[in-house]
Amino acid sequence: MEKTTGQKIQLGLFVIIGLLLFVLAVYFIGDKQKMFGKTNHLTCVFNNVNGLQLGNNVRYSGVNVGTVQSIEMISDTIIKVDMIIDKSIFSYIKKNAVAIIGSDGLVGNRIINILPRKESSLSVQAGDEIRSINKVNTDDMLNTLDITNKNAALLTADLLKITKQINNGKGTIGLLIKDSIVANEIKATVTNLKKTSQGTTALIHNVNQIVMNLDQKNNLIGVLKDTAVAHKIKNIIANIDQSSKKINSVTQHLDATILNIKEGKGAINYLSNDPRLVRKIDSTMTNINTASFRLSEDLEALQHNFLFRCYFKKQEKAKRKAQKAKETPTEKDKKY
Repeated sequence: MEKTTGQKIQLGLFVIIGLLLFVLAVYFIGDKQKMFGKTNHLTCVFNNVNGLQLGNNVRYSGVNVGTVQSIEMISDTIIKVDMIIDKSIFSYIKKNAVAIIGSDGLVGNRIINILPRKESSLSVQAGDEIRSINKVNTDDMLNTLDITNKNAALLTADLLKITKQINNGKGTIGLLIKDSIVANEIKATVTNLKKTSQGTTALIHNVNQIVMNLDQKNNLIGVLKDTAVAHKIKNIIANIDQSSKKINSVTQHLDATILNIKEGKGAINYLSNDPRLVRKIDSTMTNINTASFRLSEDLEALQHNFLFRCYFKKQEKAKRKAQKAKETPTEKDKKY
């Protein structure tokens, strides 16, 4: 059956629309994969790509800037990843930037995140290799969580055991909780500590009051803080120091004198240490006493001698007259 013109037109429109949709799909997919824009290559080396595939996105600071073009395994621990990056982004990516493999969402496809650093650096060039960081994968995290869960279970069992012992009154804590006598003793101890604290507070207050009183001028320390008194005390100490120096000088002279006496120098040592001189002095004093006694006798004899009797009588009369003159008051004294 021959198709009508309308059917041909409809078929042509369907083909044209299909071609347009195909072209648009290819364009958007190619644009997303950076197939039609100006791009350059960057490489990065990982120890483990953690499921990264060709065509996965590459992001810089959270913005899609390219895709993964190839994944090449160099060795069992070195995997080289080639990335296609928009050429306009190269001026923003620095040589000290680092690459890390993450996921697009919680359970999405793997992506490469390029993270900038705070330190300033030069911009990357086409074909440069940037440093990578190996992120902890999900399996390692699950293993760590498994170990943590086991440790938590052991810890819970130990806590349950300790709690049972406490409830049964076993151990120090259980004894403190269950025994009322110990509780009362602890309460009394706390009361005593409280009283002691209050007494200590009062004592500290009294000490502070004493210290404040010491700062006043009506006591010794307050007086000592006075500059005038301090100056006087300084002068007294200086005078005492000078007196001490003079006493030391006198002591030195006395020491020298005593040393000279001990060494036999001077008259004092001669008088104290020579027995013959002592005997001579004793004999001389005896002779002087004898001569004095004889002189008294001679004077007594002279008084009785007729040649000197008149002289001594005149002397006696003069003494009596002078004594009488002292005992008799004068006319001037009588007036008074």
